[in-house]
Amino acid sequence: MKLEIGNFHVKDIVFGDKTSFIDGILTINKKEALDFVMQDERITEAELYIVKPGDKVRICPVKEAIEPRVKLNGDPLFPGFTGELCPAGNGRCHALKGTSLLVVGKHWGGFQDGLIDMSGEGAKYTYYSQLKNIVLVADTNEDFEKREQQKKNRALREAGHKLAEFIAMCVKDLEPDEVETFELEPVTKRSEDVQKLPSVVLVLQPQSQMEEMGYNDELYGWDTNHMVPTFMHPNEILDGAIVSGSFMPCSSKWSTYDFQNFPTIKKLYSEHGKTINFLGVIMSNLNVALEQKNRAAQFVAQIAKSLGADGAIVAEEGYGNPDADFIACLVALEDAGVKTVGLTNECTGRDGNSQPLVSLDEKADAIVSCGNVSELIELPPMETVLGELQALARDGLSGGWANDEILGPSVREDGSIIMENNAMFCGDQVVGWSIKTMKEF
Repeated sequence: MKLEIGNFHVKDIVFGDKTSFIDGILTINKKEALDFVMQDERITEAELYIVKPGDKVRICPVKEAIEPRVKLNGDPLFPGFTGELCPAGNGRCHALKGTSLLVVGKHWGGFQDGLIDMSGEGAKYTYYSQLKNIVLVADTNEDFEKREQQKKNRALREAGHKLAEFIAMCVKDLEPDEVETFELEPVTKRSEDVQKLPSVVLVLQPQSQMEEMGYNDELYGWDTNHMVPTFMHPNEILDGAIVSGSFMPCSSKWSTYDFQNFPTIKKLYSEHGKTINFLGVIMSNLNVALEQKNRAAQFVAQIAKSLGADGAIVAEEGYGNPDADFIACLVALEDAGVKTVGLTNECTGRDGNSQPLVSLDEKADAIVSCGNVSELIELPPMETVLGELQALARDGLSGGWANDEILGPSVREDGSIIMENNAMFCGDQVVGWSIKTMKEF
C-alpha cells in the first residue's frame, strides 16, 4: 500500500463569502457550512466558531476532533462510516494541517466528553490548544439520551466527520505545500537488509468494551466490540479506517484526529529500514469478561509471533477495566518471546496512593506513563465559554462533579473550575505526543 497525504498548512482561518484556501488562509462560508450540517434532521440547532491558540476561550463539553481532509478519488473520508465501504490506506488525500474540527454540545455533556482551554494554565493539558480550531457547537433531537450520563452522541459525531470533509473539499484540486508518503512492502517481500533489522509490531487496543452498539470506536463502520485481534496495514489507520467512539473518560480518549495523525505510527515509519523493520499494526480490542481478555491476548501473541516480531509496543485507550486487557497482552507477548513496551496512563487517586493500573504483572517491566487521570486541576475563569460550562458539573463528565463535601462544585459561581485531569479532552495522548513527564518528590 502507498498512501500520499498532501498537506496544506493553515496560517489562519476566517469566515467569508466563499470556502477557499489561498496563501495559507482558510476561508469558510459559515452559512453554507451550517446549511450542510442542518441537512441532518437530528440536528436542531448549530453554530460555528473559530478559535486559535492564545484565545481566552474555554470549550466544553467537547465530544470529538477531526482533521479536515478529502480523498482525491472521491471515496468517503471515513469508509463505512460517512459513506460506502471501500478500502482505506491507498491513493492520495489532501489535509488541512494545524487545524481540527471540534464537535461540542450546546447544552448536554456526558461521561465521555471533555474540556479544552485555548490559553492560560489549562492550555498545557491538551494538544488541541495548539491548533487553529473550527468549532461546531450544536444540539440534537436525541432526547432519549440527553440526561443520560453515557451518550452515543451519534448525530453530533457524524455531523463533525461529514463537515470536516465538506470544508476540505476546497483543497481537493490544489497543489499541496508538501506530500507525505507512507509505504510498506509486504512483510514477506522485504529486502535482506531490512529483514536483518529488529522486527517491531504496534498493538493498538481501541475502545471496544461496550456490549451495546453505538458507543465504541468503529473500524470501517463496524463496531469494534465485534472484532477479534486483526493484522492491519498502518496506512489504514492514518487514512480514516477507524473513527473515535463515544465511550471512555475523556483524558484517555483517542479522537479521530489522533487516529488520522497517530504519532507512534509515524515514528515507527521514520525508523523503518534504518533501525527497525516495522511489520505493521495488530488492531486488538478491549473486553469485559476475563476469558475474553485472555483470548484476545492469545490472538495478539500468536499473530506477533507468526509475523516474526522481535519487539512490540502496546497502547491502550482507557484505564480501569481495560488495564486487565493491557497487562494480559503484555504478558502473552513476553511469554511468546516478544520484548514489549506498554503505553498507558494511570489512575493513582487524587492522593496518589492508589495502584496505578488495575492489573499488574512482573513481566510488564517497561511501561511509559502518559499521565495521571486523577490529578486535580484548578483553573481561573475564562473570558468566553463555547458550549455550556455547567455540563462539567451537571452531566457526569468523568472529571467533574456537582458537589464535593471538601472541594465544593467543579464549576464555581465566578466561572473558575476544579476538576480531575480525567475531563481534559484527549489530555494524556497515549497515541504518542504526550509532553507529560514524571516528577520526583
